[in-house]
Amino acid sequence: MKLFSSVKKVYNEFPRRFWGVTGVSFIDSVGATLLFPFFALYITQKFSVGMTEAGLVLGTFSVASFIGGLIGGALTDRLGRKKLILFGLVASAITTLALGFVNEFTVLFPLAAIIGIFADVAAPAHQAMIADILPEQQRQEGFGIMRVVRNLAWIIGPSIGGFIANVDFLWLFIIDAIVSCVAALLFFMFIPETKPALHEGEKPETMRQTFGGYVRVLRDTPFVWFIVAMVLMTLVYSQMYNSLSVFLRDVHKLLPQGYGFLLTVSAILVILFQFWTSRKIKTRPPFALMALGSLFYVIGFGMFAFVSAYMLFMAAIAIVTIGEMITMPTSSALAANFAPEAMRGRYMAVFGLVWVVPFAVGPTAAGIILDNYDPNLLWLIGGAICAVAALAFYALHLRLGKHARFAPAAQDTQASPTAAS
Repeated sequence: MKLFSSVKKVYNEFPRRFWGVTGVSFIDSVGATLLFPFFALYITQKFSVGMTEAGLVLGTFSVASFIGGLIGGALTDRLGRKKLILFGLVASAITTLALGFVNEFTVLFPLAAIIGIFADVAAPAHQAMIADILPEQQRQEGFGIMRVVRNLAWIIGPSIGGFIANVDFLWLFIIDAIVSCVAALLFFMFIPETKPALHEGEKPETMRQTFGGYVRVLRDTPFVWFIVAMVLMTLVYSQMYNSLSVFLRDVHKLLPQGYGFLLTVSAILVILFQFWTSRKIKTRPPFALMALGSLFYVIGFGMFAFVSAYMLFMAAIAIVTIGEMITMPTSSALAANFAPEAMRGRYMAVFGLVWVVPFAVGPTAAGIILDNYDPNLLWLIGGAICAVAALAFYALHLRLGKHARFAPAAQDTQASPTAAS
């Protein structure tokens, strides 16, 4: 009964539109996680190629997704959030479905580029919509809730997808496309536009001015330094999803099931403790929290250079996950708070560099270390990089910590007056 009361209290504190966006995002995420974990397996099995070739396809997808994010960020600020999200859901459904019918490996590259663009064209619109709906003091918690939802999808989607993949990979593409179309229909029916209206006398931007706005974003020096620090931190964090599995297999003879369970433990911790963590830290200075979270990465990833027992691997992942629960929602809220109201889409698009660069560069850089040097060196270097990121975040705290845009929430934040809207 107490748990039900707590859940109801949290539900009432956030606007209904936020829960609507969260629910539709969960449905779409389940569809995506049905397919994504098996994408490399599908490529290598169907086209009889190695991971190098599959990696090139995935790299093409990653670069194209950033380009899609830049296009989507500008159009989000010009055309609105809802239109971009609907377009992204339908377009990605069609192009991803086409991927399931391709029979020539060379066709994968242009198709991966097209899919990548459409897959992330709506990403800035999603983040801008959350920032539109929630006041500044609720954004950190709101982005934390979105992380819980995505982790729930990661537990559900791959479990179902594994069974479907054993029957026929094509069904993964078909079901993902159907789920995306269902999400688009729900979004069209129940989620209103949130783009702020122009102020009286304000003229809309031309298309040239809209895309030229990225120059203004890159001239925001504190924001650029924030992005650089985030890229450094995420460069190390990304190893959890690529090189760590190879390291544990080759150095410690750990089976893939053991690595998979480590990721499951991380997801469960996020589901159980992310919202509680967000509540506890929301009254703390956000840049200082980013520095603290980076230090958890220093310890967690650094442990892999010294430990060899499976229980200690779990402890290292738990420590990394604590850092993740601190940094991920805080960083999204900070990016939204950096952005002027009229430029949220473009700021969130540039924020996408935080993921594109590490996942494009990280696996190759880690491979060079693992193949040519002491594998433990990877985690020592990773710990040092996270320490540099922590110093950068703390420097931003000293410079911007007293700015009103980055002030922590009040100790006893009341429910939002828009909670019923």
